[in-house]
Amino acid sequence: MAKKQQQKQKESGKETTSRERFSNEGPVNAVVEELSGRTGARGEVTQVKCKILFGKNEGKSMRRNVKGPVRIGDILTLRETEIEARRIRKNITKGAQS
Repeated sequence: MAKKQQQKQKESGKETTSRERFSNEGPVNAVVEELSGRTGARGEVTQVKCKILFGKNEGKSMRRNVKGPVRIGDILTLRETEIEARRIRKNITKGAQS
C-alpha cells in the first residue's frame, strides 16, 4: 500500500488487515472433485474444482488453483472461500498449455 493511503487510513481509524477483509471463519476443508487442467507460466499449477465441506459456504463447489501434487479425493485446506479462480482458456497458442 502506498504511504498516502496508509496515512489516510490511520487518520480515519480504518486500518484494515487481510484478516478483516474476508470472513473471520478461519481455515475450511474442501475435497477435490475434478481436475480441470494445468496453468501457470510453466504448467506448475493445477486448477481443480472442489466442494467445501463445512462453514458458511458448505456444499458450494468452486474452482481453485493448487500448486503441487493433487488427486481427486484429496482434502484441501482453504484460507478463504470467497474468491474463486478464473477459468482456464482452452485455446492458448503459447505457453505451458500448447
